[in-house]
Amino acid sequence: MANQTVNGQRFFMERIPTPTGLMLLLTDERERLRSLDWEDHEARMQQLLGRHYGAGATRLEASPRISNARRAIEAYFAGELSAIDALRTQTGGTAFQRDVWKALRAIPVGETSSYGRLAASIGRPKAVRAVGLANGANPVALVVPCHRVIGSDASLTGYGGGIERKRWLLEHEGVHLPTRPTRRPRTSAQASFAYA
Repeated sequence: MANQTVNGQRFFMERIPTPTGLMLLLTDERERLRSLDWEDHEARMQQLLGRHYGAGATRLEASPRISNARRAIEAYFAGELSAIDALRTQTGGTAFQRDVWKALRAIPVGETSSYGRLAASIGRPKAVRAVGLANGANPVALVVPCHRVIGSDASLTGYGGGIERKRWLLEHEGVHLPTRPTRRPRTSAQASFAYA
């Protein structure tokens, strides 16, 4: 991990065991959440830190204490779903990305939205693709609930933490998802067609 500073600030890292895997949580000196991702996606987290703050511009240290953010994340996974709603975040990103992330935080627990509805909610109904890209650049998974965005046909779309985690989080929040389609084995002709 890099050992430079961001405007003289340090980021403090905590590792949190969750039912969906070990999470990495970064807070600053004012206990604002800067980044949250799963340990098996640490490279993605580092990439987003570089994109938002500049390559090699973060200094990560072990947290000297348990943060309020960690307590809220643990409470969320223990079933207190609203525990993360009031967490303070501080992110980089463009003004457009921050608008999308703010709109994501407005999606209530137990509900979902589509990229089209999200684009319309920020007054940019034609910016569906850009909303999707901003969603994918979200550095604060879970708290900025990009997992609550699904396809317009109610399908589970991509998620930085993986589709199975997205499914688990939505079900944890009480979202009723369509049952998984059963896959029939492909014939060799179908398999050939699929890759032609």
